[in-house]
Amino acid sequence: MFLVSDKVIVVGGGLAGLSAAARLAYNGCKVTLLEKAPKLGGRAISIPMKGFNFNFGAHAIYARDKSILRKYEHEIGLKVDWKDFSPSKAFYDMGTFTTPMPATLEGLYRTKVLDSQNKWRFAYEVFKTMSSLERGEPGVLIGDYLQKETPQVRDLLLTIASSNFFTNEPEKIPSPLFFQYYKRLFATQRAVSYIGGGWQAIVDSFAEIIEKNGSKIITKEKVTKIELDGNRITAVYGKEEKYEADYIIFCIPPKELCQLFADTPFAKYFEEYSHYVPTQVVVYDVGLSERISSPFTYIYQKAQRVFITDISYYDITCVPDGGQLMQAVAYLNEQEIAEGKADEKVATIESVYDKHFPGWRERLVAKRISKKATVQEIKCIEDQRLMPVKFYSLPNAYFAGDWCEGDGQLSELSFSSAYNVTSHILEHAVPAEGMKKATSA
Repeated sequence: MFLVSDKVIVVGGGLAGLSAAARLAYNGCKVTLLEKAPKLGGRAISIPMKGFNFNFGAHAIYARDKSILRKYEHEIGLKVDWKDFSPSKAFYDMGTFTTPMPATLEGLYRTKVLDSQNKWRFAYEVFKTMSSLERGEPGVLIGDYLQKETPQVRDLLLTIASSNFFTNEPEKIPSPLFFQYYKRLFATQRAVSYIGGGWQAIVDSFAEIIEKNGSKIITKEKVTKIELDGNRITAVYGKEEKYEADYIIFCIPPKELCQLFADTPFAKYFEEYSHYVPTQVVVYDVGLSERISSPFTYIYQKAQRVFITDISYYDITCVPDGGQLMQAVAYLNEQEIAEGKADEKVATIESVYDKHFPGWRERLVAKRISKKATVQEIKCIEDQRLMPVKFYSLPNAYFAGDWCEGDGQLSELSFSSAYNVTSHILEHAVPAEGMKKATSA
């Protein structure tokens, strides 16, 4: 730990704000984190209900051995109880039959989604992606780019993208982004992991690091105004207090940034991003009084693009003794939202539960349904692009969140954009008198 004289305000206590504040506090910055809600975590919260802990949204971490969370673990002591996903228990529901997902070489050998010739073609595509022989083409969507592939290989690659990007229109993902993402994911030894204790465990660990290192967390404090000196932000205002700082990190979505900067010359920078559509899904979680025996812990209903995960198989802390907690997710697109298709998605999810977990209705103790849950503020399709973490015209302001540029998708964008921002601040931090200058790891 280094001591630095810089003061930093972090606006927003979601995953990005917490990780940024924790890393800076650990490295000696004087950080004040301001969160408008009574609880920290933003969309990443755990909700206790009748003995079950429901996570508000999926808490899967992809490519955990390459995840930015590992850096937070090693550098600042973040506590993560990793629960590795079992690929042998992951299946596709093809309508008339179920078959193993080709998530491993064994799965590729056993799966029925590809014939023997296309298994070799698919393996070759994975190799080309990992070795950067496939990089996509600027201006070309992945659905068009993959037209050169056989129907089976193209369909499987799009199905995989659907589950990782949480979208039912994977063909609209820009091809360079697709290959950049899968170069990393295909090379991992731990493709999917869950977090013991859910999001709440991560939120609590970050908060502990912040406060343990002498920085402050203030909840129920909505920032309503900024103070400028030329193009530098000198302070932000809460309900009654004024907070001054050398750097400000805004971890709030573009729509809120537009409101906050509305009376400044800089509002135009956020306008574009405020109009982009988010990634939204229907989430249907069920808590059961006792477990239902099943050969799989993850089932993906391919035709309807619905998946169910047995969360409690990996994390027993989310259920009472003998109970079971499952999470179902159905993807939504803008047309379906406009046409009010969420209720149909709920019915579809229930039919998938009925098919693969018969008896769940009789064992039901608690359920949580969200018909339009946002899992990423900016959906990475077509010409929608993520917001920069830095604008030239605002020299001491930074931005982080799952709407900002970074590595991965979903929560990984929050963690990685926050890491990039804090690295820049630490690189330029002013050391306290007599102390060594802080540097990023």
